[in-house]
Amino acid sequence: MNDADGLQVERCVACHKDSPRVTAVEQAKLLSAIPGWAVVREGDVARLRRVFPFGAYRQALAFTQRVGEIADVEDHHPVVLTEARRVTVTWWTHAIGGLHRNDFIMSAKTGTVFEEVVAGERETGKSR
Repeated sequence: MNDADGLQVERCVACHKDSPRVTAVEQAKLLSAIPGWAVVREGDVARLRRVFPFGAYRQALAFTQRVGEIADVEDHHPVVLTEARRVTVTWWTHAIGGLHRNDFIMSAKTGTVFEEVVAGERETGKSR
């Protein structure tokens, strides 16, 4: 099992304002397990962000719906911007104003959802 697979099977834990942010060393290791994701800063808040490309708006909507479903299951919710042929997903932990292990777990799960949506479209031949 690689690092991303390990994150994929983890569950989010409840966070409070005193929950620990990931350290710089943890962040570097966890980031290497979720290809395509980048740490971005908005003000003084670190966030994980990735842009997912799609061949059609219908795919983007299907992906957005699936990300919403996993977010509800884990009770950890991202910012999602759905556009015609791409979706931008941003994860961070509001309670601590930064990155928690939960954000990396959800990023790994989001990446898997993307692969499933794209693979499903290829199988059915419905990319347009």
